Amino acid sequence: MNALEIIFWLALALVFYTYVGYGVTLFILVRLKRLLGKQNKAKDTPDYEPEVTLFVAAYNEKDYVDAKVKNHLSLDYPKEKVHHLWVTDGSDDGTPDALRKHPEVRLYHKDERGGKIGAINRGMQFVKTPIVIFSDANTILSKESIRVITSLFSDPKVGCVAGEKRIMMGEKEQAASAGEGLYWKYESALKKWDAELYSAVGAAGELFAIRTELFQEVEKDTLLDDFIISLRIASKGYTIQYSPDAWAMETASANVKEELKRKVRIAAGGIQSIIRLKHLLNPFRHGTLFFQYLSHRVLRWTLAPLALPLIFLLNVLLAVGEGLGTPGLYNILLALQLLFYLMAMAGLWLENRQIRFKPFFVPYYFFVMNYAVYLGMIRYFRRQQGVNWERAKRAKHSP
Repeated sequence: MNALEIIFWLALALVFYTYVGYGVTLFILVRLKRLLGKQNKAKDTPDYEPEVTLFVAAYNEKDYVDAKVKNHLSLDYPKEKVHHLWVTDGSDDGTPDALRKHPEVRLYHKDERGGKIGAINRGMQFVKTPIVIFSDANTILSKESIRVITSLFSDPKVGCVAGEKRIMMGEKEQAASAGEGLYWKYESALKKWDAELYSAVGAAGELFAIRTELFQEVEKDTLLDDFIISLRIASKGYTIQYSPDAWAMETASANVKEELKRKVRIAAGGIQSIIRLKHLLNPFRHGTLFFQYLSHRVLRWTLAPLALPLIFLLNVLLAVGEGLGTPGLYNILLALQLLFYLMAMAGLWLENRQIRFKPFFVPYYFFVMNYAVYLGMIRYFRRQQGVNWERAKRAKHSP
């Protein structure tokens, strides 16, 4: 085996491990822990009912205000123990006025727009409860969300609880809906196994909670506030638990173009997070968390996307050396790669014509996700990614 072949197989193994192999490895490790009776399941006390603050940092979300407040007021938890806090910095579409119609809500608004993390940093000074639950304005929470989340906090080792993000699927979903929905189903499975092995690797801003005392002000230019906040808590020795019974439902991005806008921001934030959380890459200090963080996040935001074009180029060279058109291994692998990318192109063509065919949507979404990493890297290193909200347009379903 020559040097080209060695690099090719190493790069292929890296990509396979990142997107499939880690999930398989995680599943096996969790199964072994169950067989050995060493499950890492947080203690769960359903009757543990501390006071909580439902915190929403919103920018121009007028259309969602009434439904969101109604949803929060209907959650199964003692009403006197739930505090409703909204920060609407920079909103100029009538969001603050819409919230003032709801006396249950404590509203903190200022005209200056400082991004989501600026709103969170400012709003946390008004949180007086031991638990704060963050949620986005355009999501609807499951009725049991607060009760499920607080029950996990009865375990003192738990510093953060991540809820599940669910995507509302239309009957004729586009590539964005189909791809995003499948992606989050797979992500939910990984988070569940991560938490059972040791700790989930970050939380999604749609729904997550922390112990208020563990919050530390985050840098004003932070792009992934939810990820940074939750991982810094985990780095202190606490665990991030995950429960699919506490979920936040939102509609998918309106189309792949809008989803790309969101993914590029996440990719830029991913690079920023890796730099700021570099201490987590010390296996001697963080052990299992290091393994999970590297496998689940770092590789996805760095080496795996960069390896994809290298794999294709090396595959072409190896197929040429083998003899193009022959039934050799490298020719077969090249044909499979070409088929995959042709399916991705077909997904784009079908979406533009609003034709529903799911098998092509998944390759297309995978391609868009990895393409976004390149754009995100460029934006981050050129300092072109702003901290202010860049909300993607969502599909037209009620949240």
